[in-house]
Amino acid sequence: MSAETSAKTTADASAGGIGEHDPRALAAEAVGTLVLVFFAVGSAVLAGEFIGTLGIALTFGFALLGLAYVLGPISGAQFNPAVTLGMLLSGRMTPKAACWYWLAQVVGAIVGAALLFLVAHQVPGIRTGEAFGSNGYGHRSAVGLSIAGSFVAEVMLTALLVFVYLSVARRITLGSLDGLPIGLTLAAVSLVGIPLTGASVNPARSIAPALFAGGDALIQLWLFVLAPLVGAAIAVLVHRFTHAEPHAWFADIPWLSSKLNGKGGHRGKGSGETSGASR
Repeated sequence: MSAETSAKTTADASAGGIGEHDPRALAAEAVGTLVLVFFAVGSAVLAGEFIGTLGIALTFGFALLGLAYVLGPISGAQFNPAVTLGMLLSGRMTPKAACWYWLAQVVGAIVGAALLFLVAHQVPGIRTGEAFGSNGYGHRSAVGLSIAGSFVAEVMLTALLVFVYLSVARRITLGSLDGLPIGLTLAAVSLVGIPLTGASVNPARSIAPALFAGGDALIQLWLFVLAPLVGAAIAVLVHRFTHAEPHAWFADIPWLSSKLNGKGGHRGKGSGETSGASR
């Protein structure tokens, strides 16, 4: 590693950012998403009838809380493509870094779901076909929520989660106490969303179980990928109006940033070429 690259990575870390090619951050995202899917989705698949909606929601929240403390200083403990999109649109990540995050999250989620699938098949009576902790609307919703209602619910629930991430994160990474509001928020949105849609708010969390559930879980998957991404974009917009944001809109997409920010479109680049670190 050259002295210039080393200095740039050190600057990113000190400003609460990550190096664009930091393998530790990608490993943290893959491992964290794997653990979140195995334990949190696993609580619904393996223990749902014993712990109920409250227990499942708390498992999601507690799992993210613990992972945020351990991995938050390394990668930001996003474990969610919607959160990563929020970081990208707010100018805190480059498109290249976001793509690597998305890949790590989806791969981690699939591995976690595969391990859960293996365990579930060792338990007599566990149904995995078209179920397996996957999300759904209509006849696959516990309350029969329509497709339109499900879309709006997922958008709003995800917007809240991403808004909290944007508000507490130090550019990208998390401090020692930042995991608490994030974990509590995931527990809250899960508590509301589980009876409605199974509470996706995370495309990686939805994709992985659906691949193993098959059937209608795959047919309905599009909603649980699209709606959380829309919710993330809305969260970025709202955050712009409620918080002082040192990063320019789409700071690492110059042609788009210049159109939306005018002369200020270069601000996100000025303090860190690789990751747009805040001043």
